[in-house]
Amino acid sequence: MKRRKVLSIAAGLALLFGARGIAEEKTVAESAQTAKEASAQTSPTTATEQLEAKFKAMLTKATMSGRWCSIREGVLGAEREDKYTITGVTKVNGDTWIINARIQYNKVDVVAPIPVQVKWAGDTPVIIVDKLPIPGGGVYSARVLIYEHTYAGTWSGGDHGGLLNGVITNEKE
Repeated sequence: MKRRKVLSIAAGLALLFGARGIAEEKTVAESAQTAKEASAQTSPTTATEQLEAKFKAMLTKATMSGRWCSIREGVLGAEREDKYTITGVTKVNGDTWIINARIQYNKVDVVAPIPVQVKWAGDTPVIIVDKLPIPGGGVYSARVLIYEHTYAGTWSGGDHGGLLNGVITNEKE
């Protein structure tokens, strides 16, 4: 049971975020076109960078606290409280990120680097863990949507899985 709790925490974490006269008219038109082209070239990158910076800030020194429940044979189990501590996130490249998650249970207290993908649904990050093997504990998948300091998602680990949701708070400096 303890092992399943640690694995459920890891899976949940694996769980998780961006851009006038005739001569003057010609100059203005050329300037407008140049600005439009520059905007078209820089806006997506700038917008993406802004979204990623917001995501990173939200999950740096953050606590995700909420509830989870199991799903067995299509039936929801009882809700249980859960808490995940994220020390930080780092973009590796493309959609690949590392979430550094602190796992505390009984005498276990470690920060584990969890490799995830972050996909964007508009301005909303979705953390994806796909068939991540957990040493000594099975293979897990998860989808966790992050929106305005809240999270909601689903996870599975072989013969068991569940739902999770809650709020995200940041450590005060």
